[in-house]
Amino acid sequence: MTLDYLIIGAGPAGLQLAALLERDGRDYLALEAGPAPGTFFSTYPRHRQLISINKIWTGSDDPEFNLRGDWNSLLTDDPALLFKNYSQRYFPDAADLVRYLADFARGLRIKYDTRATRVARDGELFTVSTDGGTITARRVVVATGLSELYVPPIEGAALAERYDTVSVDPNDFTNQRVLIIGKGNSAFETADALIETAAVIHVAGPRSVKLAWQSHYVGHLRAVNNNFLDTYQLKSQNAVLDGTVERIAHRDGGGYRVDFRYARTVESIRQLDYDRIILCTGFRFDASVFDPSARPRLVINDRFPEQTSAYESVNVPGLYFAGTLTQQRDFKRSTSGFIHGFRYGVRALHRILNLRHHDRPWPSTALDGTPEAITDAIIARINRTSALWQQFAVLGDVVTIAGDTARYFEEVPIDYLNDGGLGPEPFAFVITLEYGPDHDQVDPFDVTVVRIAENDVERAPDASYLHPVVRVHRGGRVVAVHHLAENLENDWNLPAVHHQPLALFIKGVLSDAA
Repeated sequence: MTLDYLIIGAGPAGLQLAALLERDGRDYLALEAGPAPGTFFSTYPRHRQLISINKIWTGSDDPEFNLRGDWNSLLTDDPALLFKNYSQRYFPDAADLVRYLADFARGLRIKYDTRATRVARDGELFTVSTDGGTITARRVVVATGLSELYVPPIEGAALAERYDTVSVDPNDFTNQRVLIIGKGNSAFETADALIETAAVIHVAGPRSVKLAWQSHYVGHLRAVNNNFLDTYQLKSQNAVLDGTVERIAHRDGGGYRVDFRYARTVESIRQLDYDRIILCTGFRFDASVFDPSARPRLVINDRFPEQTSAYESVNVPGLYFAGTLTQQRDFKRSTSGFIHGFRYGVRALHRILNLRHHDRPWPSTALDGTPEAITDAIIARINRTSALWQQFAVLGDVVTIAGDTARYFEEVPIDYLNDGGLGPEPFAFVITLEYGPDHDQVDPFDVTVVRIAENDVERAPDASYLHPVVRVHRGGRVVAVHHLAENLENDWNLPAVHHQPLALFIKGVLSDAA
C-alpha cells in the first residue's frame, strides 16, 4: 500500500500534524525512532528545565487568548490535553512535557522504535527504508527537528566534550578551569550549573551575547539562564569572551591549550589553558538518510533544509517539513523554532496540504464588505489571537474584498500569500502583529525611548513594541499601511485610539477602490 502521508518524527510537530490528519480521516503514518513520542525531550535540555513558559493564570477564560502564555500545549479541542494539567510551574520540568506528549499521542497512528534509514524518490513516490521494512508514500513530512549536534570547524574540536554527552553533575567540575564554546541558551544553561563548583568559567563565541528581552527572539539568551552574566560583571573569576577558538590542543602536563582570537583587540592570538572544554554550539538537521534522488538543498551553514513558503523542499517536490526545521523561513526573527510558534505553522501546513491535494479551500468566514464590519472583525481578532501574537510578522489574517462582500482568512503565512497561495494578486487587508523595524536596537528598560507611541495615533508608525499593522494588498503590491498604536496591556480596543482610526483608514481604502 502507498500512504498519502508519511511523517518522520513523533515529537511535538509530528504529533500536531498527525492529530490534524487523524481528525480529517487522512491516510497517514508517523515513524518514531525512539520508544515513545518526544524522545528529544527525554534528554534535552540537559539540566531538565524548559525555557518555554507555562503561564496558567491570565485573568481570561478565552482558550485562544490563554495560548499566548502557554508555550507547550499543542492545538487541540480537548481541554484535558492542555499543558496546564501537567505542570503548574512557569518554567516546567522537561519530564512533564514528555508525559504530556505521551498522552497527546494516544489514538494516533505511530510506529515506535522505527528509524528511517533511507529516503529515496522514484517518480511521484517516496520509498522510505526503515529498520522494520520499506514504506511507500506520496508525500513525506520531515518533523525530526535539529537532532544532530553542530560541531564548528575548529582544529582539534574532537578533543572537546559535547553538550549532548557531558556530565551534568557539577561536582565533576570542582576547582577546574572550564571553557564553554557557544553563546546560546545551552551554553549558559551549562555555565549556570557550574557556577558553584568550577574555579573559572569562560563562555566564548564570535559575536556578542544577544538577550531575548531586547531582540524579542526567544532563542537568544533568556533571563532564566543568565545568572552567569552577574558573576562575570561582578568579578567572580568568570568571563564572556568575544572571539573565535582557532585551535584546541593537548597541553603538557594535562588539560588543553586553546588558541583564541579576540574579536575587538589588536592582540592577534592569545593562548588560554583549561581543564575541560565543552561544545554548546547548537544543533543541525541530519540529512544523512536522504538518497541523492530525495536530498533536500541545505542552507545556513548546511544546518537547515531550504524551503518554499509552503514548507516544501525547494528542490524535492512532495517533501515537506514541520516543526523547528521550518525556522529556516524566519531564522532568528520569529518563533518557528519553538512549540508555541510552530504549532501554528503545522496547522498552516495542514491547510496548505488540504488546499493542494484534497480540494479543501483555506477556512474563511463571510463578512459584510463595509468598513464597520471589517473593522469590528479585525479588532476582535487582534485582541485574542495567539497565532499572530506568537508568529509575529510571519502569519497574518487576510480579509479579501470582492465588490460588496468580504471573506476573513485566519493565520495565513505572509510569504505564502505573497506567492499566490490564496490566488493571484488579491485585493485584501492583511493584518499582522509586529515589532518596529529597529526594535532590537532599543534598550527595553530606557524609559526615554520605550513606548513613545503608546496610545498615540500620530506616532503609531514609530512604535518599537508589538502592535498591529494593517496593509492593503492590491495588484500584487502593498498600496497602503496603517499602524495601530501600541498599548501597555496589548488592549487594542480603545474607541478613539484604535477603532475609529482603523475604520477611517478602511473606509478610505474602499472608497478609493470604488
